[in-house]
Amino acid sequence: QVQLVESGGGLVQPGGSLRLSCAASGSIFRINGMGWYRQAPGKQRELVAGFTSGGSTNYADSVKGRFTISRDSAKNTVYLQMNSLKLEDTAVYYCNAQIKRKSFLRENDYWGQGTQVTVSS
Repeated sequence: QVQLVESGGGLVQPGGSLRLSCAASGSIFRINGMGWYRQAPGKQRELVAGFTSGGSTNYADSVKGRFTISRDSAKNTVYLQMNSLKLEDTAVYYCNAQIKRKSFLRENDYWGQGTQVTVSS
């Protein structure tokens, strides 16, 4: 059993900041990748920022220079610092992880329930 628990979403004015957190818990052997996706109404889900298993980071072009992903491996937690928020950042943000579980051979893809981020004046 693996769970991803998100926190930090909310309502913020344009130009403001939010920090999202996602903690993975359960029968985890290894986390191979972890990151954030978002989905706005009427749009497809897109990668916002993520860590690969090798520790490199990826960012969507739309958030480069504004968002920063970080992690605390000891806590199985990933963070997303969002600065200079824009109206178009409004979306449901989902935590995602590729996890090898104890007693299982293959890694699986796990998702949090999502947290709403609304940027509005």
